[in-house]
Amino acid sequence: MSYVTIGLTIYVVAVAAYIVSENRRPQSAFAWLFLFITLPLGGLIIYILFGRMRGGVGRTRRLIRQNLPGHLNATLARAWDEHAAAIAAMDEAPTLWRRLTNLVHAASQATVTTSNGVEVLIDAEAMYPRLLDDIKSARRSIHLQYYIWRPDALGERLRALLTAKAAQGVEVRVLYDPVGSFGLRMALYVRRMRRGGVDMRPSSPLWRVHTISYRNHRKIAVIDGRVGYTGGLNIGQEHLRPGRGLARWRDTHLRLTGLGVRVLQSVFAVDWSNATHGPLLPAEHFPPLSPEEDEAFTPLQLVVSGPDSEWRAIRQQYFGMIIGARKRVRIQTPYFILEESLAEALKAAALAGLDVSVMVTADGPDQRIVYWAAQTYLAEVAAAGVEVLLYEGGFLHAKTVVTDGEVASIGSGNWDIRSFSINYELNALIYDPVVAGQLESAYDADRAWCRRFDPDAYRSGPRLLQFRDSMARLVSPLL
Repeated sequence: MSYVTIGLTIYVVAVAAYIVSENRRPQSAFAWLFLFITLPLGGLIIYILFGRMRGGVGRTRRLIRQNLPGHLNATLARAWDEHAAAIAAMDEAPTLWRRLTNLVHAASQATVTTSNGVEVLIDAEAMYPRLLDDIKSARRSIHLQYYIWRPDALGERLRALLTAKAAQGVEVRVLYDPVGSFGLRMALYVRRMRRGGVDMRPSSPLWRVHTISYRNHRKIAVIDGRVGYTGGLNIGQEHLRPGRGLARWRDTHLRLTGLGVRVLQSVFAVDWSNATHGPLLPAEHFPPLSPEEDEAFTPLQLVVSGPDSEWRAIRQQYFGMIIGARKRVRIQTPYFILEESLAEALKAAALAGLDVSVMVTADGPDQRIVYWAAQTYLAEVAAAGVEVLLYEGGFLHAKTVVTDGEVASIGSGNWDIRSFSINYELNALIYDPVVAGQLESAYDADRAWCRRFDPDAYRSGPRLLQFRDSMARLVSPLL
């Protein structure tokens, strides 16, 4: 036996033992083993950068546990009081509400706040003007956090506005993800922002190799601690004029007022503290509710998850919304890479006679392997009776779920392994038939841009394309 053969044998045994000891899902473990064996050096580098399951993330969870129950100020203490009152009142609420509130609270400590105002914003044309107007009205603080921040026309417009507000004495803090916003122009842009008085920081530096895979995919804006935004939209001119052959960028966002904004501020505060290694925001960033805010009533929970999330809260939330359904489920997502539990939940709901419909981007401008792999998952759930709609009106980037016209989810969490396990994500889970009805109406309007996916036509199509998709599915747990 040659030294090369001995070395390869030792290598395969060592990496197999290490991967098995991590107790990953079998699909993920086999995918990594396949990569290690076919690309020994490349697979090792990819694993170091993007595959590690542990390390460097526990501090976030400790901060959340330490500070949300009231350490910051009385306003957040009230959030816990409202949570207790809402849970107590759930005996008279729909069964779906009771199950979901308990599930996501256990999975991510998400409090139920009821003193909220909620405005659904469809597309950038609705969201950006509202956000810019609120920023112009800011008097004390502006906190922004996005996965992608483009130094383009919109970015320059924001830079001019934010530096002007900083010159007026408003505290302006901005978090951006250095991978999602990567580029030389961005580095120069950040310098200009800082020179203009804007404290703009990366959520995690690129040189920190052991956490480079843990991307912060959240979208957060909080102005004066009283107005908040979250959802699917990042900062970029492409959301207004997508180009690249795309007619439209279809997205969904939220504008919030009330107690939920203070909870949203606390999520930003923890992320800011982790990024800067500084203290949490002081109490003045969590103002007491005004009389108008106090009278509003829309129950919601802000569900956070990440690599430090013990229970994979976003995945648990989606699972609960499916298995809790009694009539119908509506899902919009750009990417569709399923874990076995979600695949079985969707198929079981459809086989039980529920009206389950999934709308996905037909073919996006990036990550082609993801779309190839998605075809196999779409064929699988469609064969069980799930209606699968392929959106061809542009790029569908919305991440929404509506169950029974009663509960709605709007946020950053995609239906893929990265969002379930690796990224830091944030969803707003809203218990309100009005908001749910707005999203169902938007879903029905989007049908005009879709064609129905036919699993029989797919399976009778070109064998070579099916083999391509099946090969992409092999590595889908790594995507």
